[in-house]
Amino acid sequence: MELTTNKLKAIILYFCNNTDLKFLGKVKLMKLFYFLDFGHLKKFGAPVTYDTYVHLEHGPIPSAIKNLVDTAADDIDNSILADTISIERPEGTEMCRIVPSRKFTEKDEEYFSESEMEILKKVCTIFGSKNTKYIEDMSHKEAPWNLTKPLEIIPYELAAKDPDCQVTEEEIKLLLEI
Repeated sequence: MELTTNKLKAIILYFCNNTDLKFLGKVKLMKLFYFLDFGHLKKFGAPVTYDTYVHLEHGPIPSAIKNLVDTAADDIDNSILADTISIERPEGTEMCRIVPSRKFTEKDEEYFSESEMEILKKVCTIFGSKNTKYIEDMSHKEAPWNLTKPLEIIPYELAAKDPDCQVTEEEIKLLLEI
């Protein structure tokens, strides 16, 4: 499956409108995507974005999504996210704060299945008011990050190794092949 640009924008807007923006930088945004994809995978057998996750020092990151957000930070005029977010760099910090260009709407919600909305809400409830260090530390407790080495691609099947996974490794493999 391929993530559409409109659905990606809707996910980002949902996160922006349902988390504490003072803590929403690029690193936290990448972890929110991780918990969305792997949370949906653990309960329903398939990720939401199907992006390729990579093991980095600060936790797992969705590689294609990270590149798009980086472009929004470094070259907004050529970014497909220019109409969705801007990036602020608060003085005295290394943070790249994500700032939404608009509210999440009912039209945005139409891009999601009922199960995807369930996990989006859950991720924001758990991590919305938490700082980056907290969500980073939580991602480091997950089997997919622990069972890979720096710069390795994180296979979705590793989610089955976490105790909260409700599907088997075989079921994940089958559903990813569809």
